[in-house]
Amino acid sequence: MSVDPAMNGGTAAAQGRGVTESHLLSAESARNEAEEFRRLAEEARVVRDQHREALELVRQEREQLREAGETARVAGEAARAAAEEARHATIEAVHATAETLASTLENMKVAEDMRRTLRDIRDVTTRETH
Repeated sequence: MSVDPAMNGGTAAAQGRGVTESHLLSAESARNEAEEFRRLAEEARVVRDQHREALELVRQEREQLREAGETARVAGEAARAAAEEARHATIEAVHATAETLASTLENMKVAEDMRRTLRDIRDVTTRETH
């Protein structure tokens, strides 16, 4: 059996087409994989950006809480100082009230002594005129 060179060339061409089709399929598969990797990388970037934004929001909230805590601390300190001043003012008012009451009592004693003296004078004057 002799081999026809035209047939032999056809087989080689068919084999070449097979190899080329195989390369084309392989290249298409590689492009699809590359596209899939690109898509996954983009999704990863989106998730990373969302995570970064979430972390920034958490950082801002913590800063706001820290500021609120500092404001509350300052307000608490001011309230404590005001309460201390009020306590001192109350003590001073109690002392002033006690002093006023003591003075009033002294004045009442003086008035009572004067009343007794006047009554005694009246009694003496009334006995002398009778």
